Amino acid sequence: MALAQRLEQDLKTALRAGDAVRVSTIRLARAAIHNEEIERGRQLSDDEIRVVLSKEAKRRREAIEMFERGSRDDLVAKESLELAIITEYLPAAMSPEELRKIVAEGIAEVRATARKDIGKVMAFVMPRVAGRADGQTVNRIVQEMLPD
Repeated sequence: MALAQRLEQDLKTALRAGDAVRVSTIRLARAAIHNEEIERGRQLSDDEIRVVLSKEAKRRREAIEMFERGSRDDLVAKESLELAIITEYLPAAMSPEELRKIVAEGIAEVRATARKDIGKVMAFVMPRVAGRADGQTVNRIVQEMLPD
């Protein structure tokens, strides 16, 4: 089943079950997907939808971090629930070993020799890990693997 159809089915199920948090989260995710479709002028593929959902998950993680600093445990709990729901639609995160392997391939492919080549390596790696690793983690690994 396509990811967009799965979201629609899960929304209907959540509505029937009266699961307000799940309904709200799926509606927000579908709205973000719809906005991206309008921007691109076409329907998104499953991979493109995963990228949108990854951005939504990142927003939730950042919000959780901010609310924790502000001691807003109620909002941390809400955002954590939303994050858990969104991650159900994303593929499993890549392990650091898998990331290191892809980064090593990227370094070899673009012939990166120093940290000044981080952008080239990131351009190679990010499309291959879309939805399965966040940019900050990838960037950190690239920096670790490239000499100063």
